[in-house]
Order: sequence, then structure tokens, then C-alpha cells
Amino acid sequence: MSVSALVANRVSRMRRGTPFSIEGFYTLGTTASVQKAMSRLAKEEKIIRVAKGIYSRPKPLKSIPSIKMIAKAEEVAKTWARIHHYKMVPQGLEAAYRLGMQTQAPMKSIYWTTGPTREFKVGNEVVQVHHVAKNKFQWANKPEGALFRGLLALSPEHTSESSLKIALIRLQLTKGEALKVISKLQKNAMLALWKHKLENVERSLFL
Repeated sequence: MSVSALVANRVSRMRRGTPFSIEGFYTLGTTASVQKAMSRLAKEEKIIRVAKGIYSRPKPLKSIPSIKMIAKAEEVAKTWARIHHYKMVPQGLEAAYRLGMQTQAPMKSIYWTTGPTREFKVGNEVVQVHHVAKNKFQWANKPEGALFRGLLALSPEHTSESSLKIALIRLQLTKGEALKVISKLQKNAMLALWKHKLENVERSLFL
């Protein structure tokens, strides 16, 4: 079977509307032959190039089949980060909003990354990825990480203790887990201004 056929066969098994990297196809032939096969499929509109080295199979809308969805800009950004082994997390204000510590949603969809600053645009969707210092990625995929980044973006003077309790509830932590999270945050030098408020929340958990 030709490289072109092998690539087309694998592409046909990719989930529609989900971005994928060309790198996963390089085992099927030479770099040049795989790129040529992908280019041909793109010209035939069987796949759409959504970013450098990232493609997606268009997905027809159920209600309007003539309109085809490509991929969400957020998923393209996450695919890019995964390919290059960059860390990527929601920016602090987004984390604060998701945890209920802030009522207003951020105006833009922004993520923090250990990689370079970039912007991903798919249709009308735009996601910005900003390079920030590595110390902001502590506990990247853990509950304390989300709370940590949310606190970094807020002021302790204008954040109530009740909103911190709401955040702990949204993280679905048990009492014991919540105490461990608060203990970790209290020891973090970047949250020195939050120490008093975190201590008050900690004490309230024993009431």
C-alpha cells in the first residue's frame, strides 16, 4: 500500500472535529511523502490545516449539514502544547472565575504556557497562549494548582473568605483534602499576602 493510501486510511479513522498532529503519521513513510499526502487531503478538503503541523477532519453540523465545524481553538492550542511537551494551564483570572472567586468571566480566552507566546484562531474563535514563569505552574493538574493560580490573579483585600470556601467546594474536596491544600498554599512564598486569609479559612473548617 502506498504512503498516500496509508495516510488516507489512518486519517479516515481520526475523530471528526478533533485536531491531530502530522507527527503521528511519520512512521508511515518519509517526512516528504507524508507531508505530500497530507497536502493532497487538505486540497481535497478531507482535512483542514488548523495550525502548523496540526489538522482536523471537518464535522458537519447536525442541524445544518452544509455547515462544517473544524476544531475548537482551545483544543488546537492543547494539541500544540502536547506535541512540544509544553505545560499549559488556564490563566489565573480564568481559574478564579471557574472556582467562583470572581463573578465576571475574562474577556479573552487566555492560557499560560512554558512554551512561546502564541495565538490560535479557528473561525471566529481566538485563544491566546502566553509564556509565563515556570513557578506559576506548580501543581499543574491538581486542585491546589487551580486555586493557586486563581489566588495569584486576585487581591486578598478584595476577595472574601466565603469565596475561598466556594472554591474549595467547587474543587469537590473532602475536609481532609481541603486542609492539605490550604497547608500547601500557606507555605508558598508567592502567596505570602494570602497567609492570614488562608489561616482563617483553615480555622473555619474545624468549626
